[in-house]
Amino acid sequence: PGPAPAGDLPPEWETDDERMAFLFSAFKQSREVNSTEWDSKMAFWVGLVLARGRRRGAVRTCLRELQNGFERRGSVPLGLGTVLRELLRRGKLQRESDFMASVDSSWISWGVGVFILKPLKWTLSSVLGDSKIPEEEEVLIYVELLQEKAEEVYRLYQGSALSSHPVVALSELRSLCASLCPDERTFYLLLLQLQKEKRVTILEQNGEKIVKFARGLHAKVSPMNDVDIGVYQLMQSEQLLSQKVESLSQEAEKCKEDARSACRAGKKQLALRCLKSKRRTERRIAELHSKLDAVQGILDRIYASQTDQMVFNAYQAGVGALKLSMKDVTVERAENLVDQIQELCDTQDEVAQTLAGVGINGLEMDSEELEKELDSLLQDSSKDSLDLPPVPQKVLSAPISDAELEAELEQLSVSAGDLAQKTPSASSEPKTALGLNL
Repeated sequence: PGPAPAGDLPPEWETDDERMAFLFSAFKQSREVNSTEWDSKMAFWVGLVLARGRRRGAVRTCLRELQNGFERRGSVPLGLGTVLRELLRRGKLQRESDFMASVDSSWISWGVGVFILKPLKWTLSSVLGDSKIPEEEEVLIYVELLQEKAEEVYRLYQGSALSSHPVVALSELRSLCASLCPDERTFYLLLLQLQKEKRVTILEQNGEKIVKFARGLHAKVSPMNDVDIGVYQLMQSEQLLSQKVESLSQEAEKCKEDARSACRAGKKQLALRCLKSKRRTERRIAELHSKLDAVQGILDRIYASQTDQMVFNAYQAGVGALKLSMKDVTVERAENLVDQIQELCDTQDEVAQTLAGVGINGLEMDSEELEKELDSLLQDSSKDSLDLPPVPQKVLSAPISDAELEAELEQLSVSAGDLAQKTPSASSEPKTALGLNL
């Protein structure tokens, strides 16, 4: 890959030559000389290297590729080797050779031959104990990105039609992951990561590699057994039979069209031969359909048995949990417990009755006397009649008119005038008395 796009680089990349000259210089031999500058430069390049890998989506890189990607005005960063060694120490990067050597050797035995770029480099490094690969070309892996992409492969498989059975052909899986894995080497690295996580296992059967996935996001894959291989062979047979039926159907249709053409051309014998060939092809199709139905029936029974086994295991686990939960519970102990509860309840009722019958300071009274007194009060209250005004019998009249309201207002005014005349005479005496006193 060429240099990184300008949008993927920090702002000071093109504007601050002094800063970039410092960042492009080599690291000091020891961090202790100037730890602040050392840490600042390391943080800059670590973030940039990891961001470049995530942006490109490639799980593999090398020093030479990074130098080309971060080239600036004809110069390359002189401290990238130190940065990569620091990332290796932190576990953010891992040598491809070390990663592959950490996986089960049974995978490596068949997997090495299919790698594209110099597949024996890492084996020489492991066997001889000294890397024969130049540092600029040694392949490194982004650890976190590899794990994330391996998870994407697993989820992609779970969401596809191939997940109807845990065993799938490696070629079919490769086609499924074509958009996720740009090259075959990355595809195998992702499968090796899944193998390392014990989520897939692989077996070579009759020259063809088949992969078995774990049944569940957090489950571990079980070793491939004869049942898995038998089911895979049945699935392959079903696929071949379906393809053969499709091919024969096209052949029968072609014979039919040839017979029509021969009839139009007046070639009766040729038309008859085409029809006979069509009939033979249809008989073969019927036979293949019968065989295909038998294979599909067997597969359906296998899938049903797998479901039954899963339900049986769930029932068995439930029974075990129920036994543990009722380990100390028996019918006799339950009856004894109920008897104790009933006895305690009876005792509590007796205590309550005893406490309720206690009299304090001679205030206990007979309930019959209280009832008689209550009856007498009720009889006395029934005899008393309330002196209430009679219920008005007059029906409400219609709304009052304005003339009636004015007449009533004049009457009130006359009454108010009479009251005003009487008020001074009544109040004159107090005023006189008040004046005499003064």
